[in-house]
Amino acid sequence: MEISRPRGTRDFLSDEMKQRKYVENTFRRVFENYGYGEIKTPIFEDLSLFTMKSGEAIKEEIYHFKDKGERDLALRPELTAPVSRLYLNELQRSPKPIKMYYFGSCFRYERPQAGRFRQFWQFGCELIGGRSPEAEAEVIAMAAHCLNEIGLTDYEFHIGNLGIIRSLLNDAKIPGDEQGQIMGLVDKGDVEELGNLLNSMDISVSLKEILLKLIEIKGHNEVIDKVRSIIKKCEGAFKALDDLEDLLNHLETFGFTNYIVNLGIARGLDYYSGMVFEIYVHGLGAQKQISGGGTYNLIEIFGGEPVESTGFAFGFDRVMEALKKQNAEIPVEGHVDVFVAPLSGNMRKESFKIVQDLRRNGISADVDLARKKVKKLLSYADHLGVKYAVLVGARDIEGGKVTLKNMESGNQELVDLDNLPIKLRDELEMD
Repeated sequence: MEISRPRGTRDFLSDEMKQRKYVENTFRRVFENYGYGEIKTPIFEDLSLFTMKSGEAIKEEIYHFKDKGERDLALRPELTAPVSRLYLNELQRSPKPIKMYYFGSCFRYERPQAGRFRQFWQFGCELIGGRSPEAEAEVIAMAAHCLNEIGLTDYEFHIGNLGIIRSLLNDAKIPGDEQGQIMGLVDKGDVEELGNLLNSMDISVSLKEILLKLIEIKGHNEVIDKVRSIIKKCEGAFKALDDLEDLLNHLETFGFTNYIVNLGIARGLDYYSGMVFEIYVHGLGAQKQISGGGTYNLIEIFGGEPVESTGFAFGFDRVMEALKKQNAEIPVEGHVDVFVAPLSGNMRKESFKIVQDLRRNGISADVDLARKKVKKLLSYADHLGVKYAVLVGARDIEGGKVTLKNMESGNQELVDLDNLPIKLRDELEMD
């Protein structure tokens, strides 16, 4: 009987994990440089946390179950709701804004396809209680900083503000369920179907024309005046447009101008209240979106005080796929820097003492545990990708020495055993 991994999941071998850890650690460094602290939430939560946020229909898309106490639980399909729950449980009285970041696996029961898996990873953040154009600008600038640090190229930030279209719909007294249908098609970018839907609703011809014009607008900050001329007299839409313009001005202050204003971004979720953005990478086909986020008010849905917040998450797996497509060079080093090789059977115990001494001195080191023949030891060391091999021979040990071999240059030298950790630290720092 062959046991295979579950459908929609993956195994990651060592080299791939090194690449993923490099990107993960780079993101951590950038987030922490911006003042974010890491948090962790459970992999499973009460099912109600997700149905309150997304409705009962979400149960068709997620893994949910009853535990032995008949409690309804679910594997988390995303991390914004768990972070909001954590805030309600632990942080409501903390000074605002609160900067938190997270990295973890999520689960969705959907048909696996290119770029979509049933287990996937998100790396993201939430800035709770920091609703302002400058807070939004910093979040976007941080996302761009992350991508620059890992060497990703050919990406686009598309930025919009949901308040513009929502205000127009509210002024026209469009019912909430119909607004949901409209925003869903805006989110999908299906202009033809949106036109058909608007034709079937009790919506004025002028409003229909305004909506279809708005979602087609794309450009830099020069499109703001064009939008202003289209939305005419809607006060709420003008306020949202002013917020968007303020955000764009702050982005320049943060040193980020590589964006496209796109009023066709809807994010498809009712709790987004203002700015929204998505990041696309050319070359990924239908799965080109690697990140999305915006300003939202989710905590109120869960029974808390209204707190507007801004957040986003990278689809970590799509980021890795984008790097792969672009043949990006991701630094991958060996597991360890040093391999200790006993040159005879009676040198094995000496080798174990040496490798432990190196490890206690903070040097990553491995040792032969398979009793390989001498001819295969250096080949194995080369396979490990170590920078140095310590050759332990009986004659050298009698003199209190070992042979240190540089695996790249092939140079060898005798080193006093007592000075080996210091010598290796110096050499490794110079590499």
